[in-house]
Amino acid sequence: MRFCPLYSGSSGNVSVVWRRNEIILVDAGVSARRIVCALKALDIDVSEVDGVLITHEHIDHIRGIGVLARRYRLPVYANEATWNAMPASLGDIPGECVRIIESDAEFYIKDMRIRAFRTSHDAAEPVGYSFCAGERRMSVVTDIGCMDARVINELCGSSLVLIESNHDVEMLRAGSYPYPLKRRILGEFGHLSNDDCAQALLKLYHTGLKTAVLGHLSQENNMEPLAYETVRAALNSDGIFEDMLAVSLAHRDRMGGVYDVY
Repeated sequence: MRFCPLYSGSSGNVSVVWRRNEIILVDAGVSARRIVCALKALDIDVSEVDGVLITHEHIDHIRGIGVLARRYRLPVYANEATWNAMPASLGDIPGECVRIIESDAEFYIKDMRIRAFRTSHDAAEPVGYSFCAGERRMSVVTDIGCMDARVINELCGSSLVLIESNHDVEMLRAGSYPYPLKRRILGEFGHLSNDDCAQALLKLYHTGLKTAVLGHLSQENNMEPLAYETVRAALNSDGIFEDMLAVSLAHRDRMGGVYDVY
């Protein structure tokens, strides 16, 4: 199983999970044209994609869905509450492309076993996803206000996780955002800070995590080196070094690394 974050941030989110028999997108928050080009760089033709999984209905996660469904007939998977909350601006989604899934439940795309689990965010029914292929397991969890024990439990056993490291708390508090927006981001239905991300990774390391990819970094309230150093320092202080848990970054404006999931 392989994984690549194509884009990750408030301007758009899309990742791809693939192996020999399955190719699956998580979110489609940039234009279909950009998604097609990014996939082509990985030698993946968009027509080969088996499905697009939607985490929630915010535009930075669904911007390209309408075109992907209408032009390429890609199946789109989301829970019923998310489907109902999607904006009309996406245009019509062909009925043949609509797949309704249940949260906190498993489903299959071909032979890939996938679990959608609820997360804490200000959306209709936001979810993260875990992917299982044999003994291999990886997860995607961004746009999450708090990493409680239930979500930690859902991520247990993942060897790789794309996890939100959205903001530095002091940068956010001192920044130009209006107070209501700051309060939203800092709240339990907002976004995960660098420090909270680090604390989650400290727990997940002991469940088998080998690679953490930091994603959905704020353009205004974070910096890639700051997110990395904050997380790395917390891990190092607990005796968890790079050869024990690798940390890398997903980028807002370009494709991230390609990761093999063992």
